[in-house]
Amino acid sequence: MPPSPDALINLRHDFHRSPELGFQEERTKARVADHLRSLGLEVHEGVGIVGILRAGTGNRAIGLRADMDALPITEISGLGYASETPGVMHACGHDGHMTMLLGAAETLAADPDFDGTVVFLFQPNEEHGLGAQAMIDEGVLERFPIEEVYAIHNLPGAPVGQVSTRPGLICSSESLFELTITGQGGHASMPQAGVDAITVGAELVQALQTIVSRKLAPGAGAVVSVTEFLTDGQRNVLPGHATLKGDARARSPQDRADIERHMRRIAAGIATAHDVQIDVSFNTEFVETINTPGPTESVVRAARAQGLDTIPDRTPMSFSEDFAHFAAAVPGCFLLLGNGTEGRNGQPLHSADYDFNDALLPIGANLWAQLVRDRLPQRQD
Repeated sequence: MPPSPDALINLRHDFHRSPELGFQEERTKARVADHLRSLGLEVHEGVGIVGILRAGTGNRAIGLRADMDALPITEISGLGYASETPGVMHACGHDGHMTMLLGAAETLAADPDFDGTVVFLFQPNEEHGLGAQAMIDEGVLERFPIEEVYAIHNLPGAPVGQVSTRPGLICSSESLFELTITGQGGHASMPQAGVDAITVGAELVQALQTIVSRKLAPGAGAVVSVTEFLTDGQRNVLPGHATLKGDARARSPQDRADIERHMRRIAAGIATAHDVQIDVSFNTEFVETINTPGPTESVVRAARAQGLDTIPDRTPMSFSEDFAHFAAAVPGCFLLLGNGTEGRNGQPLHSADYDFNDALLPIGANLWAQLVRDRLPQRQD
């Protein structure tokens, strides 16, 4: 028998009360591992938690991934099961993602009507784009070979249980950049005696906006945002140093490379014009998430078999997803599951008053189970 909705809700609320940041998910990992063992699954503990469920004699294997980490946000929901960890909360629904996958594991373990192996992947530190690669570097895909890999993320603002996905690119990359300006500080009354780093920085901020508007194709879906402007200036002191930090999103590796190339050229040109030094760093933590057509079609079929409203060709999302590293290594599909449009369930991800919708728990668990049965059908002898 599948787990009851109340059991899933209690499990999700337990995760929600005790959120942990990336690579600090010790209680969460122990809770996941204990639950998987209680279901009779083979469990392997490492950077993340891996549960193995085998049935029949088939040698095919698929992977299902959930993320475990929370965010450094102070919850303001006022819920009875609100975070009990100051300054940390599950503001992205990873508590729900874990619970849906554990619910699927319980459903499939109770009635293993499939032929092959399911590898349940519980990964840490999705929010910083480091957890999936850490598991891959640890050898998870060599130790537990899988032919396909899947992940669900809830989507506030979409109707409850609506499935949306698409073949090809579904999530943008994220690159963090930093530009450090070294000029010459001085007295605010005598700007001609130095090189004011604020003026140079302001010009740089404006010039960076031309990358998307004038150097990439219209409709590329790229974003370049300067998010911090830090200087060593004071009330009557012109700064000699300034640092610009920001975030770039791209929908293709080529656009990502072009953004970095143009950024470096703009910085070099402005540095020459003002006789200053500008150092540029550009680090990509999340690559683009690319869905493979076959697995994506399988998700659409499974969702429709569950009677769920399904959008098979949604527009790509501008946010980034650490699942991209798994999908780059193994054919896979990342899908979105509507979290609702009202109240806390409709608030944006990463909001202090967001909450995962408990109504999704059985929907997601059943969708996972349907997908496993579709992809690993029992042999007809």
